[in-house]
Amino acid sequence: MSDPNANSTEPGDFDATSLGDLGEPEEQSELNEPSEPDDVSREAGDAVFAALLQRVGEAAPRPRLEPTRRVMDLLGDPQTSYPIIHVAGTNGKTSTSRIAESILRAYGLRTGLLTSPHLVRLNERIVIDGQPIGDETLAANWQDIQPYLAMVDSELLAAGDVALTFFEALTVLAFACFADAPVDVAVIEVGMGGEWDSTNVADGQVAVFTPIALDHMNRLGDTIAEIARTKSGVIKPAAAVVSAAQLTAARSEIERAAGLSESTLAVEGEAFELLESKVAVGGQLISVRGIAGTYSEIFLPLYGTHQAQNATLAIAAVESFLGGGSQALVGDLLAEGLGTATSPGRLQLVGTDPTVLVDAAHNPHGAAALAAALQEYFDFDEIVAVVGILADKDARGIVEALAPRVARFHVTQSNSERSVSVDTLADMVAECTSEETTFRFDDPAQALDDAREWAAEKPKRAVIVTGSITLVGEVLTLAEAGEWMTK
Repeated sequence: MSDPNANSTEPGDFDATSLGDLGEPEEQSELNEPSEPDDVSREAGDAVFAALLQRVGEAAPRPRLEPTRRVMDLLGDPQTSYPIIHVAGTNGKTSTSRIAESILRAYGLRTGLLTSPHLVRLNERIVIDGQPIGDETLAANWQDIQPYLAMVDSELLAAGDVALTFFEALTVLAFACFADAPVDVAVIEVGMGGEWDSTNVADGQVAVFTPIALDHMNRLGDTIAEIARTKSGVIKPAAAVVSAAQLTAARSEIERAAGLSESTLAVEGEAFELLESKVAVGGQLISVRGIAGTYSEIFLPLYGTHQAQNATLAIAAVESFLGGGSQALVGDLLAEGLGTATSPGRLQLVGTDPTVLVDAAHNPHGAAALAAALQEYFDFDEIVAVVGILADKDARGIVEALAPRVARFHVTQSNSERSVSVDTLADMVAECTSEETTFRFDDPAQALDDAREWAAEKPKRAVIVTGSITLVGEVLTLAEAGEWMTK
């Protein structure tokens, strides 16, 4: 791992005028194009995931920062060697993070991106210059940090505490990988909450808040205010805070935290806003009033007004980062950044003839956004939803949000230990809809086969897979193996 302090950047130091020597974006993307992985490399990458799985899982995070801080200190604080945009919230964090990263990369910056969870492989979570980290690089950095993880594990166990968790160790690994690359800027998605999330050992020059809703209530609190209070803990002194429109209780907590930290605050609807979103082939055309400029009819290859709102938030975040909110983005570079943005697992087309879409909505707010997008952006007569939901989620709220747009539900479960059983979930779905339109499948593959067969019977039918990220990940693998996009 290279010297983590070699490019140390203080908050507020970054200036868009310093981009001249970074090289053209096209040249950088060629330099960072990954080669095809061989079996040995793949095994090395998979071994990192296997090692992480030996730790306490992500479903049981520890509300603490000191262990992660201790490892980072031993490593020389690599998270201080590049500026950070820190993204918190309930829904839209991953998409907002990915869009912001894409815009920054269009500017010629070498970017790091940390998102969670992954859909198919761990490498998806740590992205460098637009590409999931290579297996060899992942494994090499994992080996580099092993002595330091072991040292802190020993200290924790000796004190009667739990060793570093999956997500704590992953956070350390990601920050080390970004310093080793090295990157010019990292976009970091909060894992859960904010104040005690392990990513909060880093100081974000920009703190971004997507819409805050009820989720992870057993960990974050039973009210919007409690959840927002925890999430607002990512705001650091003199940061630029950018927030989506929020419920009053959430906004009050963000305002309080921004005031206490002497940070600036830009809120959607006042400092910036989505002016218009128009359906287009392959996505939409959006017009945005940003903090520093207005941008008209730019193509975004993602579906749903919620994605237009995520893009609006990402634009405001990048404006705050590059020019302190006083410098409009360059039109061609913004168009490139939005036009190349992707958000896997979010209304992603994975099959044609019949149409199969996957969406990682796993709470009522996300399911409502999905239902609205299906209504506005597609012309389907009938939709079958293949659903599997985890036990700590509001399953009834998800189903009730989807029901107005869905003709039948194929109820199944993913391989996750936290999945609600098929019969329990199907009974609830039948209560919300009807027994006649509720079908039970122990095997997700069979649920998909039957759904695709039903959808293929008429030309304007489609399949949507949703309810949990784990189910979406499994279906992505099935779709690729079955070549659904070509058959």
